Amino acid sequence: MSPRRDASFVTLAILLYIKPMKALVITPKDEAEFKFVSVLLKKLGLGSSALSQDEIEDIALSRMMFDVDKSKKASRSQIMKKLSA
Repeated sequence: MSPRRDASFVTLAILLYIKPMKALVITPKDEAEFKFVSVLLKKLGLGSSALSQDEIEDIALSRMMFDVDKSKKASRSQIMKKLSA
């Protein structure tokens, strides 16, 4: 996974595994801080993964979709009305 590089700023994040099935996302302010934290985690023997901005957005969208109220139902006619508006 390679981070997406913008012309003015490098967008990076580090995913740090704390416990099985839990994680901590750390967003360094620049490339130097990213490298420092990456090396530190490696020296501590902790697993980490670099995420691109797109991957971070995918995780956020996934969380929003999971948290949505699933008890409300929409009829086909309501959906078609919204799509045609």
